[in-house]
Amino acid sequence: MTILNKWKSFLFSKQTLLIMNVILIGIILGFLVLRSGPQKSEEETIDANSVADRLAGHQHPGQTPELPKGPHGGKLFTKNGYGIEILIYQQNTTSQFRIYTYRDGKPLDPEASLVKVEVDKLGRPTQTFHFVKEGDYLKSDATVKEPHSFKVRVVSEYGNQTYPFSYEQIEGRVTMTGRQLTLNGVEVLTAGPARIKSTLALLGEIKLNAEKSVHVVPRLAGIVESVTVNAGDQVRQGQVLAVISSQSIADQRSDLMAAQKRSDLARITYEREKKLWEEKISAEQDYLKARQSLQEAEIELQKTQQKLQSVGAGLGAGNNLTRYEIKSPINGIITDKQVSLGQVVNGDENVFVVADLSTVWAEMTIYAKDINAVKIGQKVTVKSSAFEAQSAGTIAYVGALVGDQTRTAMARVILSNPDRTWRPGLPVNIELQSDEVAVPLAVSVEGLQTVNENTVVFGRYGESFEVRPIEIGRRDNKYVEVLHGINSGEKYAAQNSYLVKAELGKASASHDD
Repeated sequence: MTILNKWKSFLFSKQTLLIMNVILIGIILGFLVLRSGPQKSEEETIDANSVADRLAGHQHPGQTPELPKGPHGGKLFTKNGYGIEILIYQQNTTSQFRIYTYRDGKPLDPEASLVKVEVDKLGRPTQTFHFVKEGDYLKSDATVKEPHSFKVRVVSEYGNQTYPFSYEQIEGRVTMTGRQLTLNGVEVLTAGPARIKSTLALLGEIKLNAEKSVHVVPRLAGIVESVTVNAGDQVRQGQVLAVISSQSIADQRSDLMAAQKRSDLARITYEREKKLWEEKISAEQDYLKARQSLQEAEIELQKTQQKLQSVGAGLGAGNNLTRYEIKSPINGIITDKQVSLGQVVNGDENVFVVADLSTVWAEMTIYAKDINAVKIGQKVTVKSSAFEAQSAGTIAYVGALVGDQTRTAMARVILSNPDRTWRPGLPVNIELQSDEVAVPLAVSVEGLQTVNENTVVFGRYGESFEVRPIEIGRRDNKYVEVLHGINSGEKYAAQNSYLVKAELGKASASHDD
């Protein structure tokens, strides 16, 4: 029995020890639960910083934590029963802060609170906003400029107490290290003064050089017997283009032949009468009459010859008096043909256009506001809008009149065209170069990008790029003047800035996911 009792005593003491261990572990776990999960009061402060601490490690880089929203969709902050709802209200192209105040969840009179908001943006001094009452809310006294990426400190005085809140929101920002910039070839430059060759962009059209193009007119009625050329053919001066059969030219040639014979007969008579008069065989009266007849015959002959010359015709070949040849007046190309075999022509229509295309005109349209900027002798660059081609020239003519309907004037550039690159009818873009001007602030053209339909550059702040909407002025092919949006001395992405835009797009896509 003694051994049995000792064994029972040993088992009882071991069981007691296990029970005590279980109780001790329960006490420790209960203490840890109480430490990690205290009850929250209704008046607990909710601000952006505490939320950011709780969400650390659970958000995308650059993504702001989600804050409680108020009845108007703004960010809601509460402390000791006092609440503020802040939002950015956009109307047309301007944005302003709006603030609604609450007490125990019920709206307060806006005038009962004195609110000040301080905003810190990358690369900018702190901006302070004060507020005035408008309706049931407070409105900031200044606009909130894009991008809405900043740290915000709100200080409100109500009932002799001060309520500070803060939050941060980020947009249009992407981080790229120096190594990433080097690998991607992104160049960072500094905004500052520059010299710009201001240009005026005009629309134009290539036209025939009217001084070296000819409209060929038959000048005689008749029927077309043959046409020896087509549009596009190269022709020489004096080359036959077409032949027509004309009764009118036959009549004129007959008249010329008759006048020639009368002139010859009158000359023979005159010479005979002159000899007889000199030999005192005939009277002087007969001699004078013969001389008069000769002069009249010569006048008639000259008259008929000039009529034929005026239409570019001679006596004709052989006995075919009706043949009339239409010849090219210059060396050039047939640019238009309006005649065919068997066609009846009246003598006043254009049947061919022959143009020398070694030079052409580039005519441009000038709006009234730009007329004083265009002067004879200014240099221009003419660029094709249909293919890669450009040529330099100078303004040769500026129209003296402005159209009643279009309110535009016309200017002209003479372009050399040895290779016939510039074809009449071709639309062109014309850049007029004026004097070089100095501007106080400019950025590289390569730095310009478009984000949300706004012209922007990406400002460089530490290892971050952030969107900076800008208003631009004059520009050339290298620099563009900046009127607003970025300060002198600020760094920005220039060459390959589109890669920064691509990174921004990828960051936005990952946030949406």
